[in-house]
Amino acid sequence: MSNQGRLSSHRAVFNIVLVPDVTLFQYPKPHCDPIIGRSNDNHDRQHAPSIATLAGDLSRLSVERCIAELRAARPVLMHDAGDIWLLASAENADAQLISYFRHLSGAALVLSAPRLRHIGLQTDQPVGFSLADMDDWRIQAYCQSVTTDAPTNPVDTQSAAGPAIDLMKRAQLMPAALLARIDKTSGLAGLMSVDVRDINGYHDRIVQTLAIASRARVPLIDSTVTDFVVFHGGDGLKDQVAIVIGDPDPSRPTPVRLHSACLTGDLFGSLKCDCGEQLRLAIQRIAELGGGVLLYLDQEGRGIGLRSKIRTYRLQEDDHDTVDSDAILGYGPDERKYGIAGRMLELLGFSQIVMLTNNPDKIGAMQSAGLQIVGTECLLGTVNRHNRKYLATKAARAGHRLDKLRLTGSD
Repeated sequence: MSNQGRLSSHRAVFNIVLVPDVTLFQYPKPHCDPIIGRSNDNHDRQHAPSIATLAGDLSRLSVERCIAELRAARPVLMHDAGDIWLLASAENADAQLISYFRHLSGAALVLSAPRLRHIGLQTDQPVGFSLADMDDWRIQAYCQSVTTDAPTNPVDTQSAAGPAIDLMKRAQLMPAALLARIDKTSGLAGLMSVDVRDINGYHDRIVQTLAIASRARVPLIDSTVTDFVVFHGGDGLKDQVAIVIGDPDPSRPTPVRLHSACLTGDLFGSLKCDCGEQLRLAIQRIAELGGGVLLYLDQEGRGIGLRSKIRTYRLQEDDHDTVDSDAILGYGPDERKYGIAGRMLELLGFSQIVMLTNNPDKIGAMQSAGLQIVGTECLLGTVNRHNRKYLATKAARAGHRLDKLRLTGSD
């Protein structure tokens, strides 16, 4: 296809050149208004609704648009107290984009604190290191190699490093970023932009805007009287689901299970974890107790996403435990947030709950969300040779209440 033919299509494309003063990211002009979908003449402009009316919360919209751009391997702009930063995912960056960043003064590879501690640098904050002398292979090694020397030549990224890593996590990308302060945005037309304040306040904002989108009766094997309630507006554009089992009375303490989605365990019956068994045990137990709520939260891999979760499984094949595998990739022991869970229960009308969990962090999170915890109950699955180390790690390193399970010995 000729260049002219390519630019006449509606698909947005951009070209990167390695001269900083030349246009870098050029999107084709649409034949119609990208917001209202009509011909771009003066009459339509005068009668069109405002962008604020159509888009709603622009602060939230900017974060979600940047999440989509980063997942599509496109860079974005980040504004921070007068500074403008060019930001890209290190995981998705190709050789051309990396080469362009190297031409920018002070460009950095930003790594998360867990990743830096794994490779020998003690820190509680993300740190940026100069890209100038890093080849492409070295960048990938710093991001995910099990063994590598620690990077040198730190770069002052001020307060931009933390939000940059946070945005990568929200996009379910590895927590490593290419970051460079730029003096002007000429030549960067078409890139999405976001303010650091909007990234920092994103979770609290989506919690408040969560709403019930749909509800229907779905009989299950272990409880034929069951409603699925879908909530719109979740973290990172995800819908969330509450499964209301039986007919629980909101005026009384209600059994509640917070269950994070696990594709491998819930759907395929993986023996590497106890998730699928816990899911079915929770539904059975809630039905036995006369009804309650199971929140099915889209937080695969303790919040790191399916892509990185499978990477940690590969690391576990080499005898790294579940916590260390997450740290090798740059994640903390548990990246989940539970503000949305508290809001879901609030919208359903439940304020007094009995939690079915082995995880003390979930109990604390629900208390912080304003719920009254009137009791707890453990859910213990079956130990096998494939999940024994995983369960023992959760007990020893994450404080899960698994005392009654036999986590030593062999099958």
